[in-house]
Amino acid sequence: MTEVDPVLRALAHPLRLRMLSLMWPEPMSAAELARELDVSHALASQHLRRLDAAGLVELAEERMRRGGRERRYRTVHGSPLSDHGALLAETLTHTLRERAARRAPGAEAVTVDAELWVEPRVWQDFLTRLGALTAELHDAARPPHSSGTAPVGVSVMAFALEETAPARTDDEDLR
Repeated sequence: MTEVDPVLRALAHPLRLRMLSLMWPEPMSAAELARELDVSHALASQHLRRLDAAGLVELAEERMRRGGRERRYRTVHGSPLSDHGALLAETLTHTLRERAARRAPGAEAVTVDAELWVEPRVWQDFLTRLGALTAELHDAARPPHSSGTAPVGVSVMAFALEETAPARTDDEDLR
């Protein structure tokens, strides 16, 4: 039996993907995540431990709070959210459904679904620009409910497809 990659397992739950997003701009504790996600502290802790074991979060600080020690974690920037295929796509599908249900009425948005044939240089340029745009948005992220911010949802998967039929020649294109 083949062992499943622990990173893939950690990314396979929609709640853990949300946790990674929330901890991107600023470290958060299990208690803070529980409040933000409206789940129990125990459930938030369990998911946080799974993310930590997979190396997707790191301990950012420990501080004394109410007679105990509070551990705050942050998302490891550059976490491998790509290259995990169908399982991650299923998780993103769930996340997208949940976010779409919370979409602000009348809010400006971009929705795209496409299966296209483009030249490799066009594809590479697009991937580079898309990566830069998502990095820019991540860098601009602030902690949840920060003054002057608004929540937004972004789910992106862009990938090359396997060819399912033989390549066409220029002569066939002219017919």
